[in-house]
Amino acid sequence: MKPVVRVSILALACASGWILPARAATTGPDLAALQAQLQQMQEQMRSQMEAVQAMQQQIAALQTQLAEARSAADAATTALAAAAPPTATARPAASITWDGAPKIEAPVDPKRPGAGKWSFKPRGRLQIDTASVMAPASIGSKSLGLATEFRRAYLGFDGTIPGNFGYRIEADIANSSIDPTDIYLNYTGIRNLVITIGQHKPFESMEDTESDLFTSFMERASFNTAFGFERRLGVSAQYQKGMVLAQFGVFSDNVTDLNADTDNSYSIDGRLALQPKALGGQLHLGGSAHYHDLNDGYATVRYRARPFTHTTDLRLVDTRAISALSEMNYGLELGWTGGPLHFTAESQWMKVNRPAGIADPTFNGGYVEAGVFLTRGDTLPYKASEGTWTRIKPVSGLDKGGIGAIQINARYDWLDLNDKGVVGGRQQLAGASLLWVPTDYVRFIVDYGHLWLKDAAIAAGADRNYNADVIGMRAQFDF
Repeated sequence: MKPVVRVSILALACASGWILPARAATTGPDLAALQAQLQQMQEQMRSQMEAVQAMQQQIAALQTQLAEARSAADAATTALAAAAPPTATARPAASITWDGAPKIEAPVDPKRPGAGKWSFKPRGRLQIDTASVMAPASIGSKSLGLATEFRRAYLGFDGTIPGNFGYRIEADIANSSIDPTDIYLNYTGIRNLVITIGQHKPFESMEDTESDLFTSFMERASFNTAFGFERRLGVSAQYQKGMVLAQFGVFSDNVTDLNADTDNSYSIDGRLALQPKALGGQLHLGGSAHYHDLNDGYATVRYRARPFTHTTDLRLVDTRAISALSEMNYGLELGWTGGPLHFTAESQWMKVNRPAGIADPTFNGGYVEAGVFLTRGDTLPYKASEGTWTRIKPVSGLDKGGIGAIQINARYDWLDLNDKGVVGGRQQLAGASLLWVPTDYVRFIVDYGHLWLKDAAIAAGADRNYNADVIGMRAQFDF
């Protein structure tokens, strides 16, 4: 409003400057008229000044009211913020770590930190085998000689579920077929106890419990396959604390075999191991017992084994199908590892309960093995929660600028399928293996075995007592 005042004053000055010179030359009525005009202009200016002052007062009042309104709004906002419940903090994003493969983990519920969390990890393995069986040509089989195969090609995933649950779903897709392997749900909410339901191993021997990823030879001992050790559908409980491991389960049959409505079998399986420290290393003393009821008066069983390699389907020892009502087998286990050395031995006895009037045979198999690492600092680890050997982790792997772990092993293996009128044959093997483990998840194996066969199920001409040799190589990786 101040510029208006300036303009009014300037107008007055101009008017005065115009009037005053004219005043000298103007007389009479003209002068009176001019004076009247000047007075009128002065009154108008006075009125404008009063209006400006009134407007300034109104502006000041409005500014005061605006400041009071802002202060009241700020106070109201502060009061509302104080009265409102606290906003929930954003949960952290899921984390991704590397454990042989990407492992995705959801955040832990802060209200129940001990109840576990969601996690998911893909898993798999690939084993490529090449082997040659050198036996007398008079056997006359095309299944001998050199062969190559995908021994295993597993794909699956595992993880955890809030509430202390875990899961695993896995299948073998080797050789254009799909065979379910581990498919189970477990619960770990009870201290030192794991409860599992689904298809898993029924704790039948130390070597059978050991993952095929970690065995010292390409194949397990012959009794493991001859006696039909396999995963089965059932429920089990495992307790492990200190030096004690106890496992117990009730099972039906493998999920593939359960597709047949006539399969009504069930088994009760238990295993106990002591795990003390001894002789500067880890000692394992264990045993297992198993009862398998075929639950069918017309059932048969068959015990047979390949000659130290899976690349041939030929079984040189074989009982053929024999009638049976149930099976009862039990085994003993011994193992020790310390520094670069390890030693392990097992034996299993399988008794067949046959129909009335037929003698009940008992078959036996086992092995003795010893091994040593040639690379400094490497050792064969023992997994107490499972009671068996586990993954070799080279101290100086290729990924760390070293050469990895190198281990040599020797083994004596036997299988006797002759007893009480059943002649399935006897097979003995002396074998050696060389392992190169360049990194935690890659392994190469070369092994050799010499076989002695007696009463072989497949004759070499007219001879059922002969020798054979097997040499094999494996390349594997897993994630």
